[in-house]
Amino acid sequence: MAEKTAAERVALARHPQRPNITDYIDGLFTDFFEQRGDRACREDPAILGGIALFHGRPVTVIGTRKGKTLEENLRCNFGMPGPEGYRKALRLMKQAEKFRRPIFTFIDTAGAYPGLEAEEHGQGEAIARNLFEMSRLTVPVIAVVTGEGNSGGALALAVADRVLMLENAVYAILSPEGFASILWKDAQRSGEAAELMKLTAPELKKLGVIDGIVREPEGGAQIDPSRTLWNLDRALTACLEPLLKESAASLTERRYQKFRALGRGKEDA
Repeated sequence: MAEKTAAERVALARHPQRPNITDYIDGLFTDFFEQRGDRACREDPAILGGIALFHGRPVTVIGTRKGKTLEENLRCNFGMPGPEGYRKALRLMKQAEKFRRPIFTFIDTAGAYPGLEAEEHGQGEAIARNLFEMSRLTVPVIAVVTGEGNSGGALALAVADRVLMLENAVYAILSPEGFASILWKDAQRSGEAAELMKLTAPELKKLGVIDGIVREPEGGAQIDPSRTLWNLDRALTACLEPLLKESAASLTERRYQKFRALGRGKEDA
């Protein structure tokens, strides 16, 4: 079986029928209770979050939301959150910390919404605040990149004790088209850019950016969503159990050191 190219994995990560956050909530959790609003401005449907049970344990679940039809995508801005969405996510994470609930985040976004209104409402500050506050959380945090995970819009939900990726997900500083446009002024060279960017799960695991890879059926998660959910359930359980045994201080320190070490060269080790 031939290894997929980076461009092929990008295409699978963007497949319109790929499982999304609502599929993961329905398949992995029970008794989900959605919570809305950032308590400051508005409800952002590009972020879905709330309280649920994971194998009987109360948890907080947060994810970027894409649709599977044009109408659904328009409703949730194609999975590109505004600052209100990130503030909602942070509100739910701080609530989870107050009540000692583990946090699961699911990431599938082309990036944070770059519109004028989003910038006026503090998009950059909202993302930066999430990075800062997530690094200090005292409860277990597990993040899963399920499709695309681009730019600070993805990282704002990914400062976690364990970062997992589905086998055909991608995780990068921006899209291959954006990378090619900046580097070569030619978005058509996105396939070449994808290879250079080291954005696939196997490459990122080798670099130490992520902690684990969740297998997908041949052809992508949309071929057999139930198998993907089963694999992900096992991976989440395996990650959560040891984290529950750690003290709050240990969790925070380990998470901080984990992200401080990213990108450190051998000469700095």
